[in-house]
Amino acid sequence: MTSVTRSSPAGGTGTAAVPGRADRASRRGAGWLLGIVLVGQFMATLDVSIVNVAAPTIRTDLATSGSGLQLIISGYTIAYAMLLITGARLGGLSGPRRLFLLGLAVFTAASLACGLAGSEGALIAFRLVQGAGSALMVPQVLSMIQLHFTGAARARALGAYSAVLAGGVVVGQVAGGALVSADLFGMAWRPVFLVNVPIGATLLVVGALLLPREHVPREQGLDLAGLITLSVTVVMLVVPLVLGHEQHWPAWGWWSMAASAAVTGVFVAVERRARHPLIPGRLLRAPGLVPSALGMFGSMVTWAGFLFSVALHLQGGLGDSPIGAGLSFVPGAAGFALVSLTWRRLPARLHRPVIFAGFAAAAVGYLGVARAFVSGGDGQPYFGIFFAVAGIGLGLAYNPLFTVALENIAARDAADASGLMAMTLQLGQVVGVTAFGTLYLSLTPSAHAVGVTAAGLAATTVVAGACALPLLRRGAGHRATDA
Repeated sequence: MTSVTRSSPAGGTGTAAVPGRADRASRRGAGWLLGIVLVGQFMATLDVSIVNVAAPTIRTDLATSGSGLQLIISGYTIAYAMLLITGARLGGLSGPRRLFLLGLAVFTAASLACGLAGSEGALIAFRLVQGAGSALMVPQVLSMIQLHFTGAARARALGAYSAVLAGGVVVGQVAGGALVSADLFGMAWRPVFLVNVPIGATLLVVGALLLPREHVPREQGLDLAGLITLSVTVVMLVVPLVLGHEQHWPAWGWWSMAASAAVTGVFVAVERRARHPLIPGRLLRAPGLVPSALGMFGSMVTWAGFLFSVALHLQGGLGDSPIGAGLSFVPGAAGFALVSLTWRRLPARLHRPVIFAGFAAAAVGYLGVARAFVSGGDGQPYFGIFFAVAGIGLGLAYNPLFTVALENIAARDAADASGLMAMTLQLGQVVGVTAFGTLYLSLTPSAHAVGVTAAGLAATTVVAGACALPLLRRGAGHRATDA
């Protein structure tokens, strides 16, 4: 149930006279809020994988260079990752509703511009703007869930959020292949961008009418030095990770990643002196946040790396179409989504131990998929079965971790926590695709390559579980107040 009520002019709540009606209205308002922000999140997630499928057609139509095509695909991710923390802080200053609608407007307008772009340079520029719009919009999704939902209702909302993340990747793969294959009105690749326009425009109207306005405290300020140093750090890390493989890991990439560690030190020094730090020390001291974030980072590394390397094997090694490869991912995504929506039904005493059972199941699932391919052919039916096991396992680990990470966050830190978690998840995806995609491609693409990659995924899953072990200590679940 939403935790926000509207005040009447007299100072009471406008619907307090009829509690049943007020409760129903509150639930309806919460349902609209969750639906609106999750559709926005779905579009942002979808836009990563849907464009990958259209890449060959874009290259032919616009005669792009190899590096230009990389930036068309990856420019969105680079801008998105770089500006997530900035978007979260701006949401804290101006209100998540306002920033969600602003980010959605930027994203929708940029999607239209991408769909109408007539050159490589224009498409690269508009993809960067599209990523910036997502970075303004996405942190507000978690902020509004934190601000407007409490207790079990918040856990259910986070479960729906996780299900959207899982489904967006698969739907993007399938929808991208379908739209490109259909060649609607002779537009080839353009509908993969234009499909966002009517959805985004409708969401803007509905959101402006139905999203609640929040009181925005003025105690925070804009940590400009922190924003700059953190943005530089993320760019210096993400750009070589995203572009490194296609450019055969040039020296500048290694130097950039090494320098990002040094700039991280500068960021820490800046934050210690800042009056309004981007990541307040009290946020990092919230019980359960750091081990949960580390576990979620590891789970996202393995999930993204697994999806990417298996997609390479299905389409490159086995010759599947993009649509066929996308449909092959349904069992895993369905397992993840189903657990996201139902894990709260487990007894409360199991909510933390099940995290480690989930990581163990995911490791078994990864190794089982490898074994299925080694057996020959497309690995069916065992591929689908073990993929579902991996999805269920990751869902059992990821969702309780998400709940624990945010359950002790005070309301005043909701925006900063949202930015931190969103950036953690995004960086996990980038690292996973880079590390395990490179591992797979460095070997001769084959069932053996899948096996080696799966072994690395399983090992990383065990490490992620180890990072979350402090959550089993007594007192780790102490709940913070909103003070």
